[in-house]
Amino acid sequence: MRQHAKRSVARALRRNMTDAEQRLWFHLRRRQWGGFRFRRQHPVGPFVVDFLCVERRLVVEVDGSQHLESATDRARDAWLRGRDLRVLRFWNDDVLERTEQVLCAIPQALGEASPIRPSGTFPRARGKYR
Repeated sequence: MRQHAKRSVARALRRNMTDAEQRLWFHLRRRQWGGFRFRRQHPVGPFVVDFLCVERRLVVEVDGSQHLESATDRARDAWLRGRDLRVLRFWNDDVLERTEQVLCAIPQALGEASPIRPSGTFPRARGKYR
């Protein structure tokens, strides 16, 4: 998918966030977690991730039941981990019904996540993906 097309997809996803994504975004926006900035529905390589803290290289995904035992998600997570990104996944129900537990896990993951690479960049969407 071309970079422009991915940006369009990301914009559409931002406009149509699930209830769980909206709830989590309410808590992640405006640097509320130790001053760390999160981006929502952000393109990374061939994917659009739900939330990304670039500084700590942490991806937070919010999944519905369609992701249960998903081989696609495992491959996606492996690709992201291969680029030194840490992936933290939560179920929609956990975000909606156990918000406090989810919110307690994120600062812990921010503390454990790797700081940004010296180059400060992610792989670009030119040509084939690695």
